[in-house]
Amino acid sequence: MSRIGKQPVPVPAGVTAALEGQTVKVKGPKGELSFVVPSEINIEQSDDGFKLTPVSTSRTARSMWGMSRTQVSNLIEGVSHGFTKTLEIKGVGYRAALKGKNLQLTVGYSHEVIHPLPEGVKVEVSGAKQEIIKVSGIDKQLVGQVAADIRQYRKPEPYQGKGIRYQGEYIFRKEGKKK
Repeated sequence: MSRIGKQPVPVPAGVTAALEGQTVKVKGPKGELSFVVPSEINIEQSDDGFKLTPVSTSRTARSMWGMSRTQVSNLIEGVSHGFTKTLEIKGVGYRAALKGKNLQLTVGYSHEVIHPLPEGVKVEVSGAKQEIIKVSGIDKQLVGQVAADIRQYRKPEPYQGKGIRYQGEYIFRKEGKKK
């Protein structure tokens, strides 16, 4: 039994949720999102929120049960509060800047890296040397994917720690060559 799937998904005040067949549509102060629940999962709406149960005890139904409950929960969290990922840039001369709808990164290459930003994601660059990037939006998957794409341009390396990392991420440091 899924410990996560058993829990009901509450709908807070200020958020309207509708169930049309297997599609959950959620509207809140930050925007509107929808999710199609797989056919292996039954979804019911009541006064206190959504309740999800598997149709059968098959392996696929049980594996989608907790995932579907978390997806619905993330919809409600996204339209009410939103999601944010913070990235830090470490390195001499490494910095970021916003150029219109693109993020320009100077991360040690002979050229600047231009990353186009998709719709639904807002990026802020701050810090004394423009070394902190905040990626925010209402779709958790899209925010995480954009942050991962930005990090991919220059992953942190283990010898000096230079690169783009998530805030609070621990980088295992290696000792350099010895004479």
